[in-house]
Amino acid sequence: MEEFKQHYKGLIDESLTCQDKVELIKKCEKYTDEVIRKDVLPEDIVDIHKNYILTLNLTREDVFKTLDVLQEIVKGFGYSYRDYQRLIDKLQVHDKEIDLASSLQQTMLKTDIPQFDSIQIGVISVAAQKVSGDYFNLIDHNDGTMSFAVADVIGKGIPAALAMSMIKFGMDSYGHSQLPSDGLKRLNRVVEKNINQNMFVTMFYGLYEEMNHLLYCSSAGHEPGYIYRAEKEEFEEISVRGRVLGISSQTRYQQQEIPIYLDDLIIILTDGVTEARNSEGTFIDKQKLLEYIKKHKHMHPQDIVQIIYEAILKLQNPNKKDDMTILIIKRVN
Repeated sequence: MEEFKQHYKGLIDESLTCQDKVELIKKCEKYTDEVIRKDVLPEDIVDIHKNYILTLNLTREDVFKTLDVLQEIVKGFGYSYRDYQRLIDKLQVHDKEIDLASSLQQTMLKTDIPQFDSIQIGVISVAAQKVSGDYFNLIDHNDGTMSFAVADVIGKGIPAALAMSMIKFGMDSYGHSQLPSDGLKRLNRVVEKNINQNMFVTMFYGLYEEMNHLLYCSSAGHEPGYIYRAEKEEFEEISVRGRVLGISSQTRYQQQEIPIYLDDLIIILTDGVTEARNSEGTFIDKQKLLEYIKKHKHMHPQDIVQIIYEAILKLQNPNKKDDMTILIIKRVN
């Protein structure tokens, strides 16, 4: 506090002899910034001012000169409070927007898990904050096929929630099953035309055919998926690649056809899982994650995804959380 007293006294002394008032005002503004950062109160400054000028032999005119310094500094406190109040108001509006976006997600993006005789499905999707950037969808076409998608919207808040609802509508509105390459092509046009140019979407799009146990899949810049081969007890990376949605309406997508055998697992993740960091800031080993899935392969997929999620939570740095989505589809007898 003594340092601020001496600095203020210096400003008072300068006000009595100063010829350049603009320069003095700048010094007062700088001083105000410093004392605000140190949580000095306006009444403390007034006390310093009053006590100091009483020690000086000042004329009435000189006293008014010193008041110019006090006025500038108190004015600075007023500006700071006003800016603070504006920030509080903005944060309150932002919180309301976030609550609205969260409500939109819960009502518009709700997905029921289809029931099939020969496959079991497990999925978990957890937001790091109120609003998730992750999205998943599962559609039973009632013809022995199921479309599914896992997506990551690069963007937050209401725009991201609206983007996801638009993508869900785009998938749901198509009356019958379609190949993933065609599905991504259509969704890409929707995203490119209707979503902010600074917002992009990664997506893994799959179609499961129950009769022949075939997986058709395409990717729009999404994390690679995996197939766990029960007979060989090993993982295969799904190597299909493609550009993220929303960059160009002319983009075309590759498609892969993969046979799925008894007890095989289809595993689709978002980068919140594959890029999770531990308390030391290093990535959680993806291979360990896959081995953990392998260890629990005999369980129902819903139990597996829950166990994996809880394991990541224990390892993850709580300050580096991201949205996480895990989808596992298991072929059963």
